[in-house]
Amino acid sequence: MAERIEIVPAIDIIDGKCVRLTKGEYETKKVYDCKPAEMARAYSNCGVKRIHLVDLDGAKTGTPSNLQTLEEVAANFEGEIEWGGGLKDMAAIDSALNAGATHCVIGSVAALHPEMFAQWLESFTGEKLILGADVRGVSIAVKGWLEQAPIDIVELIEKLLPSGLKSVICTDISRDGMLAGASVELYTMLQNRFKTICFTASGGIGSMNDIKELNRIGMPKVIVGKAIYENRISLKEIEQWSRNE
Repeated sequence: MAERIEIVPAIDIIDGKCVRLTKGEYETKKVYDCKPAEMARAYSNCGVKRIHLVDLDGAKTGTPSNLQTLEEVAANFEGEIEWGGGLKDMAAIDSALNAGATHCVIGSVAALHPEMFAQWLESFTGEKLILGADVRGVSIAVKGWLEQAPIDIVELIEKLLPSGLKSVICTDISRDGMLAGASVELYTMLQNRFKTICFTASGGIGSMNDIKELNRIGMPKVIVGKAIYENRISLKEIEQWSRNE
């Protein structure tokens, strides 16, 4: 049986609480009545092997702001933990890894200072660091999606490949939180162009059908957030998919 796309549930964090934004806009913040550690435990019980955590406070301020929450999540989740938001230097990356992250997602720094990120890739190896590219079309948005980088996603990946880049999370901002389906054309283009990169789709997932469509084109991973909180995708469906039932 062909390997299925891996569902990676997202937990976005502000002030230690689970939240979701629409199109990355902080004023659209919706707070959910559940703790990140509780969500992590529920996902672990469903057979999920990896979760994606975003420190939205850190993304805004430029320094990790919810490391205690990361520690609590790590104590309640048996699999791999991706952590992003506010990771602007090696010390911040070390602090996240020490707090329980298994992978660090680097966004703004990688797009604005690709030479620096290339050095980090070589230091930490491509196994621990993931490029987080938040795009409108192929243009990359940075600094909490408030500004545009001078390099697009194709140029950035090409620049980083020689330094050992292995994994890329690509979020289509125009679809993020909209529950209207993923950018299948974008991911098809990226996969065809970069055969050695493990891509994760993010943004727009509103149903299991959206996940099945990405599975059809061979995407390795997909991040799902709001659809879970809004009961568009149930924990039971995630469990059945993750356990390949």
